[in-house]
Amino acid sequence: MDYLRLAFQATTVAFLLGGFWTASGLHAAKESPTTIGISPEKVADYIHAILEADRTFYTSHIVNRLQEKGILASTEHWEQDNTLPLPAQFLQHSGRLVAESGRGIRYRLIGFSPIYQRNAPATEFERKALDVLRREPDRPITGIVSSGKKQYFQAIYSDRAVSSACVTCHNSHPLSPKQDFKLNDVMGGIAITIPLE
Repeated sequence: MDYLRLAFQATTVAFLLGGFWTASGLHAAKESPTTIGISPEKVADYIHAILEADRTFYTSHIVNRLQEKGILASTEHWEQDNTLPLPAQFLQHSGRLVAESGRGIRYRLIGFSPIYQRNAPATEFERKALDVLRREPDRPITGIVSSGKKQYFQAIYSDRAVSSACVTCHNSHPLSPKQDFKLNDVMGGIAITIPLE
């Protein structure tokens, strides 16, 4: 019974302190004209976490599951073949939809040895980032890049072969310059670009 009372008291104190903090925070916000924002590094981390979770779920619970049961495969020419998009295509197509939304945020896959040239690094920053990620894949490479008069924050995260579908596709594709990928190898990067206003 003493534990229950202590827990109740602790919860009450936390609630009151939380309410006080929130109320004083609201009061301070009304008096101060400054806007609280999220750093572009944090925004890129949030976007990357969502992309990684979506693609991992799609790969593990849709592509792999349906292929293992012999229901439906994923193929490169999925629209013509009436199959599922490959996991990389899933990310690429969703990236195009985001780019078309007009919000200025973009993301795409870039590869060390891409099957198609459109997936090669497009800038010197992207090339250098991939070189660093080859040696140190656990942290994103970030920087400010320019396009015309606009500046963008760019974060490039390592992209690993998360499933056998990634490895099989790259190792068996006739246009692939590298055909010895293994599961969990770093295959390139996910480049996330956010406009700076």
